Amino acid sequence: MRSARATMLGFLLTFVAVMPALAHHSFNAEFDTTKPTTIHGTTVKFEFINPHCILTVDVPDATGKVTRWSVEFGNPNVLLRAGWRRDTVKPGDAVTIDGFPTRDGKPAMGGARFTLADGRQLFTGQPVELPPNSAPATPSK
Repeated sequence: MRSARATMLGFLLTFVAVMPALAHHSFNAEFDTTKPTTIHGTTVKFEFINPHCILTVDVPDATGKVTRWSVEFGNPNVLLRAGWRRDTVKPGDAVTIDGFPTRDGKPAMGGARFTLADGRQLFTGQPVELPPNSAPATPSK
């Protein structure tokens, strides 16, 4: 009986230890790195959470119709080391984000370059960068 409990406990601890690795995804599997995109919009909220920080942005198109985008950045530890804080981006801030859209067509992207209204650019902590001298397309949504 004792051996069965020890075996079960060992299995449970191993399962819990590998769960984060199972849940993580490949950047290239989720985002299309062949279609650099730029969005300009107004921050709705910034979630400084693991495993990735998430920025929600309202993005108007040429007709004024607003689409709510979700932008994934690196994890909080990486962003903290790059100078970010929980209050670096506040609701109402105008932002420009260059990155790569999701492969499923939803209004979401992996942010590769983040620019505040004052022109400051901040590291996004993502594993890919935009090609040099790239001029990403504005989404047609």
